[in-house]
Amino acid sequence: MVKNPETYSQGKKNGLKIKRGVIDFLSGNFLAGENVVRNLPFMFFLALLALLYIANGYVAEGSVRDINKLSNEMKELRSEYITTQSELMYTTKQSELIKILNLKEMGLIESFEPPKKIVITKAERKAYDID
Repeated sequence: MVKNPETYSQGKKNGLKIKRGVIDFLSGNFLAGENVVRNLPFMFFLALLALLYIANGYVAEGSVRDINKLSNEMKELRSEYITTQSELMYTTKQSELIKILNLKEMGLIESFEPPKKIVITKAERKAYDID
């Protein structure tokens, strides 16, 4: 059935190499190999890069949380500002001020006479030193 005996023996050798590699990996013998020891600094470098990558992810996630928190706080403060501004507009209306003054009994009353314009002539200015 086998057409070429060399191909069969190479396939058998490859199968043994794979099995030996799996056994070495599971037992930890691959760490004692010369190639691993020679490439150890590079492996440490890769491990450091992996740690930096993970740390960068955590920092970015924390920044996103802070941004969301500050955004929500800003929305709350904006709504509080609008509420306070509308209350101020309501309480500074003339009718509301009169109610407040009457409640506090400050003795102030509303004037129903229109204001009068004070006109000072040039002679009066010189007399009072107004310039």
